[in-house]
Amino acid sequence: MAEVAIIGGGISGLSTAYYLARRGVRSTIIESRPRLGGVIQTVQVDGCTVEAGPDSFISAKPAAMELIRELGLGDQAIGSNDFSRKTFVWKHGRLVPLPDGLMMMVPTKIMPLLTTRLLSWNTKVRMGMELFHAPRPHESDESVAEFIEEHYGAEAVDYLAEPLLSGIYGGNPRQLSVTSVLPRFVTLARQYGSLTRGVLAERAKASNHNAAPAPLFRTLKSGLGQMIEALTAALQEKVEVRHARAQTVERADSGFRVRLDGEWMEARRVVMACEAHSGAALLGGVDGRLAELLGSVPYSSSMTVALGFAASDFARLPDGHGFLVPKKERRRLMACTWIGAKFPFRVPEGTVVARCFLGGTDNAGVLNETDEAVTASVMEELQEIAGFRAQPKFVRIFRWPRSMAQYTVGHPQRLAEMQAREAALAGLHLVGNAYEGIGIPDCIRMGKRAAEGISG
Repeated sequence: MAEVAIIGGGISGLSTAYYLARRGVRSTIIESRPRLGGVIQTVQVDGCTVEAGPDSFISAKPAAMELIRELGLGDQAIGSNDFSRKTFVWKHGRLVPLPDGLMMMVPTKIMPLLTTRLLSWNTKVRMGMELFHAPRPHESDESVAEFIEEHYGAEAVDYLAEPLLSGIYGGNPRQLSVTSVLPRFVTLARQYGSLTRGVLAERAKASNHNAAPAPLFRTLKSGLGQMIEALTAALQEKVEVRHARAQTVERADSGFRVRLDGEWMEARRVVMACEAHSGAALLGGVDGRLAELLGSVPYSSSMTVALGFAASDFARLPDGHGFLVPKKERRRLMACTWIGAKFPFRVPEGTVVARCFLGGTDNAGVLNETDEAVTASVMEELQEIAGFRAQPKFVRIFRWPRSMAQYTVGHPQRLAEMQAREAALAGLHLVGNAYEGIGIPDCIRMGKRAAEGISG
């Protein structure tokens, strides 16, 4: 009998297994895919480091860097090229740079806001007047769109909030919960009234510590797959990995039993580190209401398309780190990153690599199209937006169906009920991007917490 069965071998499940092993607790990872790592996957193509899923993590959340240092990869961590960071937004047939000083969708500098062509004068005036907002408690959850529109107007939702959050969640700001997606901004609004005033006050406090600012994003020189490889190596002989599909979970005298491809496996504890919709299909016999709650978490599907070009085929190299396409202007392409500009050590000299993003809640059907059809539509839009005629030397397409949890309005209440039912089921633990954060550091933090709860 296994001490702990971990269903899901992505970063959440691997982190749980790692921190359990550090405490001397053996576990078994159950993963239906032939490899570990979930959406974290790095491939090398013609000397280019290409991420199939996420390419980095937010520096401000410490759990990922803590794990990376523990794995002995601290000297492999690199930061984003923030000195050259410039992102464009596609509006009315042209690329318009995001105003300098923007913190997500919160302006912190006057002149870039006044001179930007991205927003109308009505919106600029409204964003300036936002400085005088009085604190007002938000008693109930609301959508990101409602929250941002209250502060900065509808155009700020359409051309700032929507494209920025689509790149992260692949979701709709009119459905996403502001309390779950932008908790820091909700806190600032309660304390200061004005988001701009709150962000500036926080910056002033931080500058008093005289510490050099951390890069906005971090990753590893050889890609985030390097972390998965190190985790897998660290877990050898400490963790059993079974590449099988879990079919159901049931209560047993010893704790639980998991059915795997027709066989039963017993475990004292079970960690659900899979997508919430997969957990819903497994837990109906353990707790019907919990299964219902898990099944109510929406997910978006995503696709990344990496295209490599010879730099010599460009009359002028692309400017900035990439561009965003707001829903109002969108056909297929949601965003594009020029990965050699965003991070060092990614692309050899003489090569340009575009990493394009498609899918989301509004266009999941693109995942069913052929590689040829996807490549043709991406190239058509990419050439129009970026203004070049080069043909790719290589194309790599990665599909991630129902992989990104959507924290829709009401998610805090749903989460509270899920956590209460989890606490009432001794030996059952929930980790993953469906609960308290979708980023890599969030998933690692939840995995570590589950391991501490099990071994403590």
